[in-house]
Amino acid sequence: MPQIRPITDLRNTNEISEICHSNQEPIFITKNGYGDLVIMSIETYEKLVEETKQEEIVTKADTEYKAGTELFDAKEALSSLRKLDIPPLLRDK
Repeated sequence: MPQIRPITDLRNTNEISEICHSNQEPIFITKNGYGDLVIMSIETYEKLVEETKQEEIVTKADTEYKAGTELFDAKEALSSLRKLDIPPLLRDK
């Protein structure tokens, strides 16, 4: 369940940090009763970014599939990538 805290709670940085790390979800900060900020641990942020990237890749693939783009056999595609000896970090780009 998301935590919603007033901006005055930011004075206790250790408590906020512990909550972010233990719950592994963002804390929503309000100012004058309205949403103002979202705070999360670096681990939670990195997980969110990675999930977003994966969703974008799947969405792009789905769009290409629906547009009739040629499909490739996964085993053949991976095999040809291995033969090219491309460093793993460059494969994603």
